[in-house]
Amino acid sequence: MKIFIKKILSIAAIGLLAASLCSLLPARLAGQDQRTITDSLSRTLTIPANVKRVLSLQSEITRLIVALGAADSLVGIDYFLRTNDRLFRIVYPLQAQLPLTSMADYNVNMETLTRLNPDIIFGAPEDRQVCESLQAKIKVPVVALASMGRFDRLLEETKLLGDILNRKERAAELTAYFKEIIAGIQNIVLDEPGTKKPRVYLTFYGGLNRTPVFYEPVNAAGGINLAQNLLPSSLGVDKTVVDVEQIIKWNPDIILIHGNYPPRERIVTMENVLRDPRLAAVAAVKNKKVFYTFGFWNWWDMGQVLVETLYLAKLFYPDKFAGVQINKEGNKIFKKIYGVDSLYSSLSKFLKCDEWAHE
Repeated sequence: MKIFIKKILSIAAIGLLAASLCSLLPARLAGQDQRTITDSLSRTLTIPANVKRVLSLQSEITRLIVALGAADSLVGIDYFLRTNDRLFRIVYPLQAQLPLTSMADYNVNMETLTRLNPDIIFGAPEDRQVCESLQAKIKVPVVALASMGRFDRLLEETKLLGDILNRKERAAELTAYFKEIIAGIQNIVLDEPGTKKPRVYLTFYGGLNRTPVFYEPVNAAGGINLAQNLLPSSLGVDKTVVDVEQIIKWNPDIILIHGNYPPRERIVTMENVLRDPRLAAVAAVKNKKVFYTFGFWNWWDMGQVLVETLYLAKLFYPDKFAGVQINKEGNKIFKKIYGVDSLYSSLSKFLKCDEWAHE
């Protein structure tokens, strides 16, 4: 089916980029060598106007820096991307030559960080104390930045990074492309008379009863996240814990299992959910509508967000997306983001979580 990749004229409008939160827009100071920004923790920070050396301790930001074509500004790499992210090593093979800046437990090597002499450091908002401690010790601005699973915030940080790294045109290109794909998907799954949205339960974080209270790809793909009206278990996170009785009461049409791990590392599997006697009466189990989904992989990846949304749309509305070849479209999306061929095919082969999509 020739569908969602069609140009959406409204997406080309200048006003789309202006929708970003003004609090994230850099503002020049009186001195030409500095500017101020506000990070995800609402902290106002002064950073160099001309950033050349970047240290990112946050995987989402590192991926975006590479997607923006600014990988040559990176002076180090975090443990997760070096060791666990199978896609990133294909996207940016030169990462193997960068100094390792963190350990398996996410602790940072202060001596290494100081020696690398970065102009700016990016950290995770959930680690506020770490960010502030680093900034105090190294005397370098530490920007806590993350989309926290929000599409709008992902686009905001893309725009902000494009400005900081002098990649404004590329940031605008990625932003427009992201909106184009999402709009194309949603144009197909728009509510029609008699259309029933699938009710979805997501089992993430390695436990049957752990679930995100906010997961935008489900909504963008035309589904309903059954946990979306619950409060998160703590401040700064988008997840909570529910008991099995609540899952049974919800009676989801579809159960999605976080599958962004190699099969041997999955704690919750399709097989044990389908065989769980407690869930036998649940519609998703009775109808064998239990599937793996990619989810996030240590924060977001712009390409994977788009692929995930398309993947879910095809799962939720198989008739409407019957002509969509996930493998082909996934490779096309990742090529646009990273400029590398066959990335989705590589990811799919490694994770083995989407066989149904290629049937």
